[in-house]
Amino acid sequence: MTMDECLKLETERLEINKKHLENGVKFVDIRTAYIGPEVSIGKGTVIYPCVTLEGRVIIGVDCVIGQNSRILDSTIGDRTDIQTSVITESSVGKDTKIGPFAYLRPNSNIGSHCKVGDFVEVKNSSMGDGAKASHLTYIGDSDVGKDVNLGCGVVFVNYDGKNKHRSVIGDGAFIGCNTNLISPVTIEEGAYVAAGSTVTKNVPKGSLYVARAKEKIIEGWVERRGLLKKKDK
Repeated sequence: MTMDECLKLETERLEINKKHLENGVKFVDIRTAYIGPEVSIGKGTVIYPCVTLEGRVIIGVDCVIGQNSRILDSTIGDRTDIQTSVITESSVGKDTKIGPFAYLRPNSNIGSHCKVGDFVEVKNSSMGDGAKASHLTYIGDSDVGKDVNLGCGVVFVNYDGKNKHRSVIGDGAFIGCNTNLISPVTIEEGAYVAAGSTVTKNVPKGSLYVARAKEKIIEGWVERRGLLKKKDK
């Protein structure tokens, strides 16, 4: 690409940004936002530096699109806050918090008043209103109900090496930290899964599922193996 072509593209991009500015969009640095011609942004939304909005993107009013976020062919509801995240071919409801460092892959539908926190990945899945996955979780090929809490380190084990399988989490369920959900399983409404469990069976409504190996302590094992660290003299 020649210098003249680069300057032309930069001018066209800045003109797009100026039109959004005239319509009430706020820019932290208007020269470092990359917004496509098909993008719609509501009044009062704040666009931070190095944001990229591509394809058919619709963003509601009073949103925050944080630095280094990329949104492609997606819809974002009013007053939603997105921080340093990637969203592709998906939808996010109102008053929801995404990121930092979240990844919504195609066909992810996040409700209103939700939280998809740091290092959470969602793929081909839905989360009902009020559902939360605050950090370090993978939600793949699943339907998560309203007001569900997914603890840190929850993994939807959706692939058996040949086929993808789908799981369902009922409204108000609680999934403890470091849980593996071996799809396809159903966690019914209001059920609890204890932290550290691997779930291979459906969990009935209002019940507690616990699946842990019995703990064992072997005293003196470190010293016998020669692994005891000598104190510095």
